[in-house]
Amino acid sequence: MQRLWSMGRLWDVLATLAILAAVWKLFLAPRFLPLAGAYPAPPATFARLDGPAFRVREARGRLLILDFYASWCAPCRIETPMVAAWARAHPAARVIPVDVGESRAVVQAYAQAHRLGNVAYDPHAQARVMFGVVGFPTVVVIDPQGRVRSSWAGLNPAIDLALDHAAAVLGAPGASR
Repeated sequence: MQRLWSMGRLWDVLATLAILAAVWKLFLAPRFLPLAGAYPAPPATFARLDGPAFRVREARGRLLILDFYASWCAPCRIETPMVAAWARAHPAARVIPVDVGESRAVVQAYAQAHRLGNVAYDPHAQARVMFGVVGFPTVVVIDPQGRVRSSWAGLNPAIDLALDHAAAVLGAPGASR
């Protein structure tokens, strides 16, 4: 009986830890945008589907959100349209979805299927090194002064709340709903 009670207690502890980890990932971690850990955004340039190349430095003066994804990534199919909807509702922030490691044809088909605009692509996957993209989706927040303030990897179903907070803290007009 004692052994069954301790196994039950172990499962309770593990479940509590899992819940706490989820709360941290979804609601607390995205609220940290420390200036102390900020660093200058790399001088990245990405090809675009609908216009000239996108240069990160050209976004100075505005909040910049880079949403790195790949068409084969199942969590990206959930989060990328959520980020795109947030971008349409917050035109003061510059949001650039960036497909990493795929051809223009694949990027174009995915962008059309998911109603994405302002799409850039990185066929040689330079973003992996430049922005530390180790998994998809990865959202990188760059403040108006051109400093990387935060990076969130993995699916976040509450991404709109995290982006609202980043916009409010970093000074993008129209950030709160």
